[in-house]
Amino acid sequence: GNLRKSGMVGVAFLVVSATSFSTPSKQPVLRPVLLRHSLPIASEKVTDPNAAQTNAEVTDGSGGIRQLLGLKGASSAEGSFLNWKIRLQLMKPATWIPLIWGVACGAAASGNYHAVWNLFGDAPTTSSWSVVGEDTLKAIAAMLLSGPILCGFTQTCNDWFDRELDAINEPYRPIPSGAISELEVYSQICGLLVAGLVLAWNLDGWAGNDWPVITAIAVFGSLIAYIYSAPPLKLKANGWTGTYALGSSYIALPWWCGHAMFNAASIGWQEVILTILYSIAGLGIAIVNDFKSIEGDRALGMNSLPVAFGIDAAKYICVASIDLTQLGVAAYLYSIGELTYAALLVAMVLPQMYSQISFLQDPVANDVKYQAAAQPFLVLGILITALAVGHHKF
Repeated sequence: GNLRKSGMVGVAFLVVSATSFSTPSKQPVLRPVLLRHSLPIASEKVTDPNAAQTNAEVTDGSGGIRQLLGLKGASSAEGSFLNWKIRLQLMKPATWIPLIWGVACGAAASGNYHAVWNLFGDAPTTSSWSVVGEDTLKAIAAMLLSGPILCGFTQTCNDWFDRELDAINEPYRPIPSGAISELEVYSQICGLLVAGLVLAWNLDGWAGNDWPVITAIAVFGSLIAYIYSAPPLKLKANGWTGTYALGSSYIALPWWCGHAMFNAASIGWQEVILTILYSIAGLGIAIVNDFKSIEGDRALGMNSLPVAFGIDAAKYICVASIDLTQLGVAAYLYSIGELTYAALLVAMVLPQMYSQISFLQDPVANDVKYQAAAQPFLVLGILITALAVGHHKF
């Protein structure tokens, strides 16, 4: 009882924090009612001659899809019902995928998720379609929590506190372009936070957890999301703390959520340490995203790793954190006797190293190309590691 009460105290704290966002004194106050009809922030802040091109809608007909995914080249959606297209764009659906994948990896690591193939002899075996159906719904619910709801909350917070930075780097975003009001942003942040914590609490009940593990993960993740973007802590202003916080949020937290949904009691210290270390690879991926923002980060005093160390040093820190982490995990799997999984993980690292050749030549120009070529192998490696954890008896 006391544990559940303390969990609700944490929930209340976060709700109060979300509803009391304050506008930093050095930033212009945006008027909620007039914002959409006033001059966008970008018009006053952007001095880059390429800004207009950056903010332009693509001409290949994909502007509508790009808008819904939160990508560059998006089309305008003025006048949509309840401004839903802009609200969705603010949540950046393209960023939900790693967290959804992380939940799947956690479910695999639990050793207690029953998929269709478990009806035919694969462990954990079952003869019940209802068990398979229920586990599928549990996984979808945990993915909904980690992806659309809490990642959407994180992205909305980040866009609000980064509105002046985005006016330089990404002026097409909803807030600097003036497409959404301050009141709408606040309501979205509070709504997503409350929805996430309520869903997490109910998922603990559905999973039969004696201690509200999923709720604790949701509270912790929401707090990290807030201090990542918000002053005075603003973790992202420091390259190391910001990028690691981002990496762990995309790997460790959804993994733990997925595992807790199916067998919270089996989360051992080895798995926790493994996922925390694997988050160092996530740090490397976060650095890749920082190269495109280096000019805006430098102008506004954001001490990202490319700003702090320079592009040449940061690119090697980036690839080293990605490669050495995965090779270290492969060595660990080998040491505990999971030889097949270790070999498969090494096989996933090799094409990533090949893709890094062009990335190292010009990380600013080749960041998107590198991510498209290498990240599928990275996320497959995470799943391989999760399957090894689920297979091994610690």
